[in-house]
Amino acid sequence: MNTKPITIAKYWRWFFYAAATYNFVIGGAGLANAAAPVNDRIVGLLVLGFGIVYAFVGRDPARFGPVLWAGIIGKLGIVGLLLPDVIAGKAAAGTGYILAGDALFTLGFFAFLLRKG
Repeated sequence: MNTKPITIAKYWRWFFYAAATYNFVIGGAGLANAAAPVNDRIVGLLVLGFGIVYAFVGRDPARFGPVLWAGIIGKLGIVGLLLPDVIAGKAAAGTGYILAGDALFTLGFFAFLLRKG
């Protein structure tokens, strides 16, 4: 029986803290925009909430890492829903950059979840 503890490379912790910070900034900005429609502010709140999840993963990746599947679904969903408007030039300025960030974090989440050992 192998009782060796699971070790997670330190850079993964920093990666998840970066994802949390990213979501805090993007979600917080959306939530704080009093001029935005309530649906947009709700999205900001949900993005902020996912930031809390990523902070938990950063604190203990071995324990909380599996919840990243929800983050993958959420980030891919946002990219899938908003990318057509970005391509058509109908999205708000900067949306393409936000989607690029979401796509990069999604790739990192996949890399973490599919890693060996």
